[in-house]
Amino acid sequence: MSDPRLIGPVIRTAPEWHKRLFGRYARPLPDDLLRDASRRLHVLSALFIVLWVVGTVLYRLDLHIQQPESDRWISWQVDDWFSVAGVLVAIAFYFFSRKPAHDPKLVINLGLVFLVLTSLIIALMIHWMPMKEGIPIGASISWLGVLVLIFAAIIPSTPAKTVIAGIIAVSMNPLAMLVAKWRGVWDGPSINIVLMHYDDYLLVVVSVVIAGVVRRLGQQVVQAREMGSYQIGELIGSGGMGQVYRATHRMLARPAAIKLIRPEMVGEGSGEAARLAVKRFRREAEAAASLRSPHTVELYDLGVTDDETMYFVMELLDGMTLEALVAREGPLPPGRVIHILRQVCESLAEAHAAGLIHRDIKPANIHVGRLGLTLDFVKVLDFGLVKSTGEKAGDAGPAVAGPSLATAGGLTPGTPAFMAPEMAAGETVDSRADIYALGCVAYYLLTAKLVFEAENVVQVMLKHVTESPVPPSVRSGLAIPGGLETVVLECLAKEPADRPQSALVLSERLTDIRGVRWSKEQAAEWWRNEATRAVLT
Repeated sequence: MSDPRLIGPVIRTAPEWHKRLFGRYARPLPDDLLRDASRRLHVLSALFIVLWVVGTVLYRLDLHIQQPESDRWISWQVDDWFSVAGVLVAIAFYFFSRKPAHDPKLVINLGLVFLVLTSLIIALMIHWMPMKEGIPIGASISWLGVLVLIFAAIIPSTPAKTVIAGIIAVSMNPLAMLVAKWRGVWDGPSINIVLMHYDDYLLVVVSVVIAGVVRRLGQQVVQAREMGSYQIGELIGSGGMGQVYRATHRMLARPAAIKLIRPEMVGEGSGEAARLAVKRFRREAEAAASLRSPHTVELYDLGVTDDETMYFVMELLDGMTLEALVAREGPLPPGRVIHILRQVCESLAEAHAAGLIHRDIKPANIHVGRLGLTLDFVKVLDFGLVKSTGEKAGDAGPAVAGPSLATAGGLTPGTPAFMAPEMAAGETVDSRADIYALGCVAYYLLTAKLVFEAENVVQVMLKHVTESPVPPSVRSGLAIPGGLETVVLECLAKEPADRPQSALVLSERLTDIRGVRWSKEQAAEWWRNEATRAVLT
């Protein structure tokens, strides 16, 4: 469902004074790094709960060892109230920080509040009871200074926040001594308050340096993630060709998805083979970008970095893949299957007419969701394995000779569970290989099962070449219209000549199937229920 957090914040210009003081820290960190930091705080709060409990137990054991004749070690003491307060504060922060829905920036800011409250409790515990006579007064590092260093190392906060939180935290010791003086349990000179704790203030300076290093490391990650005009965010998926991240246009704040192509996909080394692979990548990407079907994912931008990492920038979609849909719902209603397949056919028809073969049609590469007010709108994803079949007569379009991007990297294109027999056998393929793969997708949508299953990839590919599929209705035990089952089995024919000869022909065959439908009302009801499930979870 739609998530407002997908739209990254507009990067605003910092005030001039802020640039001068903290310019190198001004760039905001991406959400995934902030979420990692919030998860570390979550773990730290759990550790504090354990330390408060274990510390109290060890303190009692120490009392019993030193004063075995006394029952003081099992009696309630003032220190126990502070331990309870420390545990409650840690528990509260633990349960707050465990919820992923919270803004990580809020969690990190509250983590600094958690630091201050914990420091206050520790300081009051230390100074609540009367100080024993004869103990020399001198400078020493306290637990509060240690806590400030720990938080600086795990929270990628700004220097300003680190200084403010650190000073407040270590000031809890002097504050607690003033409380002790007011209560009459300590009557030393006020100058000792400063003398005893100036080392903690020096640790605040050290914490700023540590926090700066931590934040600069994050900034280096941010800089490394910048691709052209886009700022890369968190990882949202990965596949055979590379990883997909959320991205935001730095000027327009437009949300997008950016796919980084794995380095080995451009060939090894930096010689002529790599340069040819990069050139081929550009040609194939430009060919895919020329597609204008609304059911083909829109390509915004493409490029190659200095280290020859290739990337696509695509529209960010709202919904889920067919793989996720079937995993959640099981077999889909025949009417909905037809509705989905016809939209895929529209995308493939345009690509095939342009001389392009997708070669990796599978549920994970077909997205269904919202587009404006339209529900169950299909987008075909990942034309990264696209191969041109050659330039059409009279067309000066960007045909690509030779191997595709995938084969250039020495990889087997496609996914075995949805691979046409001729592709599995290493033979020449044409657009009818996509028809076969779409038949496998239809089979999966109707049965929630793959056409062929085996113990390893080789056996699966062999079955695609040699075995006939079990009819979907027999495999699933569900009622499937005879016309739809016939079309699906024709798509799964071993010989390309026995399949529907084009995506347009397949779409027409699906349109002719009577007695099944998927209405706008049904789609609206399903997505309303999906929205309810998303809120509840």
